[in-house]
Amino acid sequence: MKKKREDAGARIAQLREIINEQNRRYYVENQPVISDFEYDLLLNELQTLEKTYPGYFSENSPTVRVGSDLSDDSVASEFKQATHKYPMLSLSNTYDKDELYAFNERIVKSVESQVDYVCELKIDGSAISLSYYNGRLVRAVTRGDGTTGDDVTSNVRKIKSLPQSLKGSDYPVEFEIRGEIFMPWSSFDEINKKREENEEQLFANPRNAAAGSLKLLDPRIVEERGLETILYHFVSEEKIADSHYEVLQMAGKWGLPVSEHTKVCKNMDEVIDYLNYWDNERKKLPYPTDGVVIKVNDLELQKTLGFTSKSPRWATAYKFKAEQSLTKLLSIDYQVGRTGAITPVANLEPVLLSGTVVKRASLHNLDQMSLMDIHISDYVYVEKGGEIIPKITGVELSMRDKDARIPKFPEFCPDCGTRLVREESEAKHFCPNSEQCPTQIKAKFLHFSGRKAMNILIGEATIDQLYNLNLIRKLPDIFKLTADDLMTMDGWKERSALRFLESLEESKKSPFFKVLFALGIRYIGENSAKSLANHFGNIDNLISASKEDLTEVGDIGEVMAQSVSDYFSSPGNLNVIKELKEIGLNFETTEKKEILSEKLKGCTVVVSGNFSLQREEIKKMVELHSGKNGSSVTSKTTYLLAGEKPGPEKIQKANSLGIKTITEEEFFKLIG
Repeated sequence: MKKKREDAGARIAQLREIINEQNRRYYVENQPVISDFEYDLLLNELQTLEKTYPGYFSENSPTVRVGSDLSDDSVASEFKQATHKYPMLSLSNTYDKDELYAFNERIVKSVESQVDYVCELKIDGSAISLSYYNGRLVRAVTRGDGTTGDDVTSNVRKIKSLPQSLKGSDYPVEFEIRGEIFMPWSSFDEINKKREENEEQLFANPRNAAAGSLKLLDPRIVEERGLETILYHFVSEEKIADSHYEVLQMAGKWGLPVSEHTKVCKNMDEVIDYLNYWDNERKKLPYPTDGVVIKVNDLELQKTLGFTSKSPRWATAYKFKAEQSLTKLLSIDYQVGRTGAITPVANLEPVLLSGTVVKRASLHNLDQMSLMDIHISDYVYVEKGGEIIPKITGVELSMRDKDARIPKFPEFCPDCGTRLVREESEAKHFCPNSEQCPTQIKAKFLHFSGRKAMNILIGEATIDQLYNLNLIRKLPDIFKLTADDLMTMDGWKERSALRFLESLEESKKSPFFKVLFALGIRYIGENSAKSLANHFGNIDNLISASKEDLTEVGDIGEVMAQSVSDYFSSPGNLNVIKELKEIGLNFETTEKKEILSEKLKGCTVVVSGNFSLQREEIKKMVELHSGKNGSSVTSKTTYLLAGEKPGPEKIQKANSLGIKTITEEEFFKLIG
């Protein structure tokens, strides 16, 4: 029994880590890697385990907390943060209509009467809260963590369908109205067409495009993105109607965009009819939807039913199942990635899925293939939930042909022939020949040129041509290209060659952390590159750093430290850096840090919670007084600076390690 409980505890910890990582990818990076359905399965498993083993309850569990679109503590937000006057919660959801009847039974039992419901289409976009004062829009804030969000007012003002001033005069002096900012299919197609022409990475789906656009720093670009909004939740201390539906009708008269497809249903059977109708009709809509929200219509009953810590008890969401098709697996290709990772990709008989013809789908790795017991010529289920890259989710064993054969995972790199390796901690196989494997070399150039790296105007097709013409092999080669080299290739004219050469010169001004990120060191992303650049100051210090020195940096763990150490132990990589230096790339942090005192010299401070100043201002003060900011509490932390509502796990960790926790007032005394 004890062993079973310990196993459950380990699985709970694992699920929390996986879900938190998926939340970060979805809300912060706008780059989800699993479908909504897969995410909900993980969350449901965690909820079940937490109920079965209540001893493992945590206030910080993703089953209790709202997913956040705020950047991590370690990342400076480009937007000011604002506190929601009323918490902005998430909704419970289900894919099972029987669970909706159970939801109805709980409500009827609680209020002891039948209830009306309002059904609204669930728009797949980015949640927003709008504040109006005297009929004028004064603030727009993202959901954030449900308590605090990013103030994106200047961007939201650029949404043409959203009124800056309201019509009429019967609105409250002050109120909030919430809804979804989304990108219509037409805008999504147009923006991806332009990005493709400019050889930029395409947006995976309209939700990512909308969320990313909302966080752009230039409102003029936001205006060009064609964003729209539909509002669905009114919040005010002043009562203006008895029902939710009446409030929405009033908001529409004031000029606010509300959905024309909202409907009052007298019972759960009518709700189910609404779901069945829209499961098909939604495909004709000009914007993406992924379900239906069902709310108790009577506002007094809503108050009676109340809230849990994460969601209202008077509302739930029914999510449409991801579109799935059955098709035949014809063959499997094994693709080599930038870091040498081998990914199996299935070639399929073409099948229509979410409005596009799908011919290929990811199989992830050997373990996944073995788990599904997949065979060549099998009939497989393909899913494209949330418009993400298609994936195979299962095999229809009843249709397996007697001649179907088990695929043989390659022992050697399909590109360069080097024997593959697989470390114990890795799910994937890797080609270790990073300096000579053609696919890895071309992928390095694509990464190096990317917008978040050196921002050079060059795409995959051009890199292929340059490689085939033997014009590029090592990263410095890109800076040796001439207009004549480019004009010999397909599709290149004088103007495009000039634009490329200008972007090449401009890239030489890139700061050290971008150059470091552009090198493509395995596991080192933008934020960790910035941390390393700030900590070590220049490339020479970084090259000579030991593994122990590397792990001193706040967000660099053992695996990342080993990867950095391995990269700089390669003579080939050191030669590349030497050449790039000679070309004029920046391998030193040029910003001179202003220092007011050395009162925090040798101290690492972790900042958590809300303060009288913006959190980034507090962090700046730490650096001004010679201290270092840490992203998480470790044995190397000197102080945990805790404001209002600090992270409970950070407080607990500090207490367990004996790290001193100080208040904002104590911090100001400390720095004088």
